[in-house]
Amino acid sequence: MIDRKWINLLLATAMFNLGFVIWFSFAPFTGEIADEYGLSVAQLGLVSSAAVIAVPLGRIVIGPLTDKFGAPVTAGITLVIVGIFSIISAFAPNYEIFTISRVIASLAGITFVIGIQHVAQWFEEENLGLAEGIFAGVGNAGAGLGAYFTLPRIFGDGYSDALFASNWRAAFFYTGVIAIVLGIIYFVVGDAAKTEERRQAAKQGVSLQQWIYIATRHGAVVLSAAYIMTFGLEVAMNGWLGTYYREGFGQGDLVIAATFAATFSIAAGLLRPLGGYISDVMARNEKDILPWFEGRYREQWTFATMAFVVLALFGMTAAGLTGNIYIAVAAGFLVGVGCAFSEGAIFAQVPAMFPNNSGSVAGIVGGIGTVGGSVYPLLFAAPFLPNLHMGYAVVALTMIPILALTAWVFQPEIAENATEDGWFVSENPAATSSAANATSDD
Repeated sequence: MIDRKWINLLLATAMFNLGFVIWFSFAPFTGEIADEYGLSVAQLGLVSSAAVIAVPLGRIVIGPLTDKFGAPVTAGITLVIVGIFSIISAFAPNYEIFTISRVIASLAGITFVIGIQHVAQWFEEENLGLAEGIFAGVGNAGAGLGAYFTLPRIFGDGYSDALFASNWRAAFFYTGVIAIVLGIIYFVVGDAAKTEERRQAAKQGVSLQQWIYIATRHGAVVLSAAYIMTFGLEVAMNGWLGTYYREGFGQGDLVIAATFAATFSIAAGLLRPLGGYISDVMARNEKDILPWFEGRYREQWTFATMAFVVLALFGMTAAGLTGNIYIAVAAGFLVGVGCAFSEGAIFAQVPAMFPNNSGSVAGIVGGIGTVGGSVYPLLFAAPFLPNLHMGYAVVALTMIPILALTAWVFQPEIAENATEDGWFVSENPAATSSAANATSDD
């Protein structure tokens, strides 16, 4: 008989993968959408930002709700809502209705937080990095293998069927239908936690005061900032690279441009389990690779991968300036590798640092991290830049303060108390409540 933890991991991974397919399903069809609605390149950058606009707040809200009600409930409801609005966008008669429906359908991006919480409820600490990496890595591949690679081939140029003569409308409709079906299956088949003790521990940690306390801890803040420059970057590039390869190099073929863009997404997705696994191995083997953070093994790996992302972005600008699209695609692949390793490392730390509040912290980190997906496309397409290649170097410069904050928090004496020490709020509501209950029991 199959262990229930693998069934629940499979459900979470399928949900997240489909969520990313829907979230980024507009990206390979930006050319057709732009033609129909008469959009400029700068407006396409705004479209990329609009596609993630609802996700940061949605992730922050869905995290504690998943701790409270369990993943099967929040996953089922989310997938059904996303599916309905994806279908509505397929029939949108004008750009205004299309944009509004896609913003709501973009809530598919919050499935990440639901899955992180669900997987954390089923796997032990020593294997969290690998389990969360498998979930997030295969799920993230929905942007590359699903949205960029598969959809343009199923719904290519000239596609038509009994319902649609437009390829992008068909893609939005059928993925919406699948989302509704999967939501029902998740609600019926999924189990919230491995044990009732874990389930109750997650439920007990949900309150506004506790959320504020957690959100202001050094650990939560630095991991959120780190996720802005890694996952936020991934979201931004998933939505932008198709346009970049088309406009920056004159590559007008839909399938070829989407395939080039998919190389980044596939690297950022499929290599993420390796990033989490290496974090697990370093923690188990107590391996120091950066002596400045001696003894903070997961932190060392996380910082090293973040630094690689910054360097890779500068490399992407240099590659683009050569005018050779193949060099640019290779450089984009390396950026994807850096994102994958860093994201796997970050979400190996989240449930390990906050085991009883994994949903809330995943929501905070995942929600704030997604902000990069809204901001970075505006820099990629900024009209003040001399060309489309310089945006990557500009984004890399904005990441240096985050690296500095990370270096400060990851110092052993700071990192040791990163889940208790923080800013603005000093008193832990959970500890105060426990003390009050103990007094009343006496």
